Amino acid sequence: MRIRLSFLLISIPAASAFTTCVTSYQNTKPVLYAEKPVGIFFGTSTGSTEEAARMIASEFGADAAGPFEIDSVQGSCAEEFTKYDALVVGTPTWNTGADLERSGTGWDEIYYSEMQDLKIAGKKVAVFGLGDSVSYSDNYADATGELHDVFENLGCKMMGYTSTEGYLHDASKSIRGDQFCGLLLDAVNQEELTEERIRNWVAALRAEGILEGSGASSSISSKESASAFGTESNMANVEVDTVVISEPIPLPQQPSSAASGFVAHYNARTDRTMWIKVDGRSYFVTAGKP
Repeated sequence: MRIRLSFLLISIPAASAFTTCVTSYQNTKPVLYAEKPVGIFFGTSTGSTEEAARMIASEFGADAAGPFEIDSVQGSCAEEFTKYDALVVGTPTWNTGADLERSGTGWDEIYYSEMQDLKIAGKKVAVFGLGDSVSYSDNYADATGELHDVFENLGCKMMGYTSTEGYLHDASKSIRGDQFCGLLLDAVNQEELTEERIRNWVAALRAEGILEGSGASSSISSKESASAFGTESNMANVEVDTVVISEPIPLPQQPSSAASGFVAHYNARTDRTMWIKVDGRSYFVTAGKP
C-alpha cells in the first residue's frame, strides 16, 4: 500500500536543522491532546506542585499533555489515565507523619476507592513530590511514597528513581532502597535547584525509555535539538512519500574519568548511557554501555 504523508519540510541554512519555541514556565498552559504519549497529573494545595508540574510539562514539550489537576478527573480516572502510554504524577505532603492519605489533596479521595478499579498494569509511571526538608526533615515529602506505592500496587512500571544526595532531610517515606522513588523538590529551602533537577529528571526519563512504544517522534528534546542545530528556519507544508534520516545525531563523548560522582542509566534500545550526577545538578550522554 502506498501512503502519502504530509510533513513540515524545513528550509534551512547549512548550519541549522530544527526549530523550537521557548515558552516561560509561568505561561505554560495545559496541552489538551490525548495523542500525547505522556499525561501529567498533580494534586496541590498552595500551587507549588502545580508550578512544578508546569515546569515538567514544559521540559517534555510536545511529548506531554497537561498538566491536569487530579480534582478535575475524579470520577473519570480510568478514562483519563488510559489515554496515555505513560503518566507523570505529582503531589505535595500535608498530613505529615500519617500512614495513609498523606497528600492533603484530591489524590487522597481516590487512592483507595476509584483507583483500585483501574486496569493499568504495565503502564509506565513516574512520580514527583514537594516537601520541606528542613522544617519536616523526618517526614520529607512522605506523600510521594504513597503515590508511588498506589500505582506500583496496580502493576504499573515505575520509573524515575533519583539519588537522595544533595538534600537536607533526615528521613522520608519516599525512599525505596537507597533512592527516592521519584523526583523530590524543596521549593522552600532549595528552590534554586528546582529547574535544574527537573531538567535532569526529564532527560533521565527519556533515557529510561518513557517514550518508547508511544510513537513519539524523537527521544531528543526540543531544547537539545535547538542547541545542536540552531533555532531559525523557513518552513513550507509539502507532501512527501518517504522520510529517511541518513545520519544519526552525534552524541557528546566524555572521558571515562568524567563518570566519577555520576550514576549511569543505560538504554539498551538506543544504546546510549545517560550519566546523572548524584546531586541531580548535571548530566551528560555517551554512546554505548557504561
